[in-house]
Amino acid sequence: MAILKHIAIKNMDYGEAQRYLLFQHDEHTKKPVLDENGELIPRKEYYIDGINCDPFSFDLECKELNAQYHKNQNFNEIKSHHYILSFDPKDTEDHGLTGEKAQQIGLEYAQKNFPGHQALVCTHTDGNNESGNIHVHIIINSLRKYDVERQTFMERPCDARAGYKHHLTPTYLIYLKRSLMDICHREHLHQVDLLSPAEKKITDREYRAKHTGQKKLDALNKEMLSKGIAPRKTVFQTQKEYLRTAIEYAAASSCNIEEFQATLLKNYQITLKVSRGRFSYLHPERSKFITGRTLGSHYTEDYLLSIWEKRKEPQTQSHTGSELFTPHSASTVTEGKETTAFCFIKSDLRLVIDLQQRVKAQNNPVYARKVKLSNLQQMAKTIAYVQERGYSTEEDLMTALTTSQSETANCRKNLHSTQQELKRINEQIHYTGQYLANKSVYREFLHAKNKKQFRQEHLSEITLYETARNFLKQHSENETLLSMKLLKSEKEKLLSTKNMQRQEYQKRKQYEKELRTACKNVEMILHGKSDFEKNSEKDIPPR
Repeated sequence: MAILKHIAIKNMDYGEAQRYLLFQHDEHTKKPVLDENGELIPRKEYYIDGINCDPFSFDLECKELNAQYHKNQNFNEIKSHHYILSFDPKDTEDHGLTGEKAQQIGLEYAQKNFPGHQALVCTHTDGNNESGNIHVHIIINSLRKYDVERQTFMERPCDARAGYKHHLTPTYLIYLKRSLMDICHREHLHQVDLLSPAEKKITDREYRAKHTGQKKLDALNKEMLSKGIAPRKTVFQTQKEYLRTAIEYAAASSCNIEEFQATLLKNYQITLKVSRGRFSYLHPERSKFITGRTLGSHYTEDYLLSIWEKRKEPQTQSHTGSELFTPHSASTVTEGKETTAFCFIKSDLRLVIDLQQRVKAQNNPVYARKVKLSNLQQMAKTIAYVQERGYSTEEDLMTALTTSQSETANCRKNLHSTQQELKRINEQIHYTGQYLANKSVYREFLHAKNKKQFRQEHLSEITLYETARNFLKQHSENETLLSMKLLKSEKEKLLSTKNMQRQEYQKRKQYEKELRTACKNVEMILHGKSDFEKNSEKDIPPR
């Protein structure tokens, strides 16, 4: 899915933007990476072009234009605008997106939406932390260089004249998002609705805060382990992430605002404020409320109230609860076909540690005490986990695990089947395009007087045509050629199905792992040892 990001820059040094595009930088500190000699290290792969300027003299040309119109001279003025078009990493494999193709998309986007501006368009293929996420940087001078025809997205007459600054309004931003979505749909790339609010709204600032916090926590835990102390917390959680998790659990066990508010305060020390019908949440370590809209559309008053209204309706199933806040399957009927939606929220349940198997615990009393405290916490969490989900006996829990394993295997099988079908469709698209591209040459070959000479001159085109024709005959029903439009439409449906199946498989896999942890912990609580450890002891030969 392609997303659009905008950054307003007040830095007067336009050369810094050039250096960022051309040389390696740390993704978190934004500082350049230097080699042994203190020199800048060029990026491994990039594509750069300039619009209305030379890409390597962008800084000088921008300063000359600013001086000509006496603009961008004050510290508080926005000197340039940085737009980032970030594509889905799966587009590389599924749709053949390359750096060159992304660069062409970026050039088209910049010329269409920022006419008359000096612009740098640069594509990076490494992504954040070398994730392979292809993204395009578009940096424009805030001052327009040339007069252009007035476009529909321009609200003021001066927005089309040289010497006036780029004016980004909410309406203009909506237009930019819609323009990106149109290009992605045209190129058959993964795309989500950028105009609809996100279910979980995670900003770039929150993402970086989580990464930095996790890095510090890992360093602290490493130091504690070196001293023989078992760390209690291994996963860093931002304040917003804590609020989202708490709201999901509280909403799943509530039927109205009063119950929801009481559950948040009692179990999570979160205060709920309702002002003008809008929900705001106060984290126990904050003094300022965070609105539900800031957290995402699934944490607003409208969404939560709609869940509680549905819960009041007669339920055909034996259990009640939100379809999005409980780790159960909900069957729905759509167009005569029964589909299964599986939703799962991961808990922080961990395995209980057997002190008898830990040599370190026997030699270090401090470490043993820490492990005992941790075990008590995990035992309490396990008991609460079992009670909340209604497992009355140990056999019920094992039955749930067996059922979950079977459902996970079925999901994996369905996903594999869809992947094979998608592979077949991709082959058909490939050979259909190859067939149509060389059809005219083959037609000339059939009407040529000297066919032998014509074949020698156009051997590659004729070979490609005949290969594609033979493949399509073997793999097409009734030897009929399907249209490219129909094949691409079927491919889009399969991609959508594949994405949903992959998400469901990952959730069921996590749920199965959680149930396995609960089973081992219950076995440890009731019998002192888990089945895994008992089996391990059987494998040890007697002395």
